[in-house]
Amino acid sequence: MKFEHVSVLLNECIEGLAIKPNGIYVDGTLGGAGHASVVCSHLSEAGHFIGIDQDNNALAVSKERLKDVKAKVSIVKSNFEQTANVLESLGVEKIDGMLIDLGVSSHQLDEADRGFSYMHDAPLDMRMNQDSKYSAYDVVNEMSEEELYRIIKEYGEERWAKRVAQFIVEERKFKPIETTYELVDVIKKAIPQGARKDGPHPAKRTFQAIRIAVNRELEIIAPTINDVVEKLAPGGRLCIITFHSLEDRIVKQAFKKLEDPCTCAKEFPVCVCGKVPQVKVITRKPILPSEGELEANHRSRSAKLRIVEKL
Repeated sequence: MKFEHVSVLLNECIEGLAIKPNGIYVDGTLGGAGHASVVCSHLSEAGHFIGIDQDNNALAVSKERLKDVKAKVSIVKSNFEQTANVLESLGVEKIDGMLIDLGVSSHQLDEADRGFSYMHDAPLDMRMNQDSKYSAYDVVNEMSEEELYRIIKEYGEERWAKRVAQFIVEERKFKPIETTYELVDVIKKAIPQGARKDGPHPAKRTFQAIRIAVNRELEIIAPTINDVVEKLAPGGRLCIITFHSLEDRIVKQAFKKLEDPCTCAKEFPVCVCGKVPQVKVITRKPILPSEGELEANHRSRSAKLRIVEKL
């Protein structure tokens, strides 16, 4: 099975994880095992690698690509929000590091029938987990106009969100919107021609918003960070790659809260709430792709890496 995906910020992630040869490391977004292969190359036979993904294609490819590594390998079909449950099922108490890449894989974008891309005509799908019952079709055809407006505005940061939501609701009165191209046509009608001359593809922001809603991408980030930090051994590291400002803001704020959890009023001379820092933020500013990586992989241009270390 072909599964092409260029791992973003690969060297920076490996350095950020500070891998111990006999440690236990988790990749919460296994994909095609790009990051995972390099993590495993740093592990000895005493090490343990755990890969989590909800995409059936990714799991099949990763099992094949990691079959000859020295370390113990456990590959689990799940979502990274279930990391604590996955570790419990494997009898793992603490881990030495975890990587989460929040981007949609190139494979998912390029596989036309998955319905992620506005550049291919396909059924409206966008499910990262093919076993999920809830798809982009449901979002587009069942959400109220108010709900559509909210997600397109918040998740897509689309200036024309109100019009896009109105046009979607108007269009589906005649028949359901079933394909990506049908949705693209509606979006193009909603966004004035003058506004479509500059900037990205007019459907980009709306498609992003719908994908985020289908896969609950934003709402699971902060709870996952808290759960993973709970499972990190002292000195263990959590590395997270984000691809847009909404994700990055959530990660930054979650890390900050874990580093400085004090809820006392600023005028208090000493802390009385009793909340102690759980992590040290390693990246005061996010790590960005190098010029070389940007030239080699244009999809890395919006990537940011943030890292924390468990105290």
